[in-house]
Amino acid sequence: MRFPAVSIARALAAAALAASTAAAQSSPEPRHFLWEVTSMTNRAYLFGTIHAGKKEWFPLAPAVEKALADSQVLVVEADVTDLEAMSKTTGSMSYTPPDELSKHVFPGDYERFRRQLDRLGVPEERVKHLKPFAAVSLVMFGEWVRLGYLPQYGIDGYLLQKAKAMKKRVVEIEGVEAQAKLMDSLTGDEHRRVFAGTLDALESGLTGDQVEGMVKAWQLGDAFLMLELARRYNEKVVGAAELEEKFIWSRHKDMLAKIEGYLNKSKDRHFIAVGSLHLSGKQGLVEMLGERGYLVRQK
Repeated sequence: MRFPAVSIARALAAAALAASTAAAQSSPEPRHFLWEVTSMTNRAYLFGTIHAGKKEWFPLAPAVEKALADSQVLVVEADVTDLEAMSKTTGSMSYTPPDELSKHVFPGDYERFRRQLDRLGVPEERVKHLKPFAAVSLVMFGEWVRLGYLPQYGIDGYLLQKAKAMKKRVVEIEGVEAQAKLMDSLTGDEHRRVFAGTLDALESGLTGDQVEGMVKAWQLGDAFLMLELARRYNEKVVGAAELEEKFIWSRHKDMLAKIEGYLNKSKDRHFIAVGSLHLSGKQGLVEMLGERGYLVRQK
């Protein structure tokens, strides 16, 4: 499976997106952000997730629920229900008092941040010791909540809860510690760029548009639309493309090696749930697996 190049002219991209959406809506067999990957000896499922949602989304589409039931192992990026492991990541997300956020970003940006806190009703005391990336991520998730998408209805959490109730084995393709190290790798300049850029996106309304677009792409099973939304965001937000490279694409070599292990060295069927952008485009896991000779079919 190959996706159209993301460098096509803006007018053609808009036309392609409209056509893709119309086709998905009129198709008698709606597609999902779900792919079946087949090797010579096994098969696995790849499912793209988003990290907040709505109660009425559950249970998930029958194709997704069937794929999960058909699998012996649930694979997630990190088990966010492992509270002990999560508690060990505090140092990657926050400063040790009396150090605090305001000392690590430009004063003007911190004032902009405070205005966003007021808009969303988030107490400053709650976030004053967070590092810039973590602090602005919390505010961005506040925008998800404002639009009605709640973290407690995230797809990852639902899959983990259901798999554990079904006594399935849960495996982390990375783990909480690895993701914490990735956050720790951000330099001071990178923290400041993503902090300022995310505030720009929030102030302009771009974040709200991005959230609604991502939800639509996920519901339509439209990986091209998901990638195109990321491209548009990267064009408008300083530092976003570099952050995407570090937090999405740079992780795929290791992820791919583990997925190939599930396909070739295990007899168990694996249901692999990762953020939806990880499955999109030429650098995404779906196309990478196809290029390595596996049969990949969207469900």
